Amino acid sequence: MNKFFYLLLLLPSLIFSQEENSGYNIDVNNFYGKILKHSDHISHLINQSPEGVVISFNKKTFGKKSWESLFNYPDYGLSFQYQDNKNKTLGDLYGLYAHYNFYFFKRNLMLRIAQGVAYNTNPYDAQTNPLNVAYGTHYMPATYFMLNYKKENIWNNLGLQAGLSFFHHSNANLRAPNTSTNTLAINVGAVYSFQKSEENNYRKNTDSIKFKEPLRYNFSFRTGFTESDAIGSGQFPFYVFSGYVDKRLTRKSAVQFGVDFFMMKYLEQSVRFISAVKPEVSPNTDYRKGGVFIGHELFINKFTVETQFGFYAYRPLDYLDPVYQRLGLKYYFAKQISLGVGLKTHMAKAEAMEFSLGLRL
Repeated sequence: MNKFFYLLLLLPSLIFSQEENSGYNIDVNNFYGKILKHSDHISHLINQSPEGVVISFNKKTFGKKSWESLFNYPDYGLSFQYQDNKNKTLGDLYGLYAHYNFYFFKRNLMLRIAQGVAYNTNPYDAQTNPLNVAYGTHYMPATYFMLNYKKENIWNNLGLQAGLSFFHHSNANLRAPNTSTNTLAINVGAVYSFQKSEENNYRKNTDSIKFKEPLRYNFSFRTGFTESDAIGSGQFPFYVFSGYVDKRLTRKSAVQFGVDFFMMKYLEQSVRFISAVKPEVSPNTDYRKGGVFIGHELFINKFTVETQFGFYAYRPLDYLDPVYQRLGLKYYFAKQISLGVGLKTHMAKAEAMEFSLGLRL
């Protein structure tokens, strides 16, 4: 492990040492925290305080493109996370993420939003590790947020930062069990800039034309695989068809209103088990659902962050809460066509990781 950390620390200097005014930096944050008890099922797994490190490579923006100035010149980059959960049953976590850093209050406050994939060293196994109900797979989607007070170039090119981090690890019901964990931590670290002073490099957005755009009509298809909470019940595909209208309020954001139609095949199988336990549920109950939702889309260059809140208007099978949420990322590789990935949840309960194809007219 030590050799790997040394390689990570050495890599940026090898890549960026020849670039003047590159705008690259590296930061290392050590964290110490607590896994939050969001379910009684994980009580036996969170009796210790996890700790770890986040190592990040960042590329600054200076307003070369208009979106960079609109968002106060964010950074983007890659992060590596190691988390020692202090519990052999739960195992440890290694994660690789893509992230954005957003700045506030004269660039002293940094908010990082990161999405990636994590590896767990000891997931659930019916024979060797039946108590790890938090993670059902080695690999899982992961998200973290970091809010830091950050001061660069305090001494030569070296700066300091400190704040709070929140790490979410869940396999998104790709396989049961999937209780997941949420870790809240205090972090302290250092940042090394490959260029000492960059204040004079920022360019202001001079585009003063008021942004206008008519209503847009959107259609999306989402799919993936998921499993019910019954361990060993098997993975099944799902299909979601959505139609909605959006209205751009500014260059940054749009509001949405639309409908979803869900065909979650794992529920088709679950109807038989539920009807066997609950006589009032007919084995012929329709497993399909229909919902209405409102949402918001934040436009960051060709990437967007989509947040939606929905309510099932049609739900013959009373399974999970009637209110659902969706958080996702989309990339517009053409002006009207997008690819995306998102997480559909019912509060703290993740139901599915969705891969989407969208059309915006």
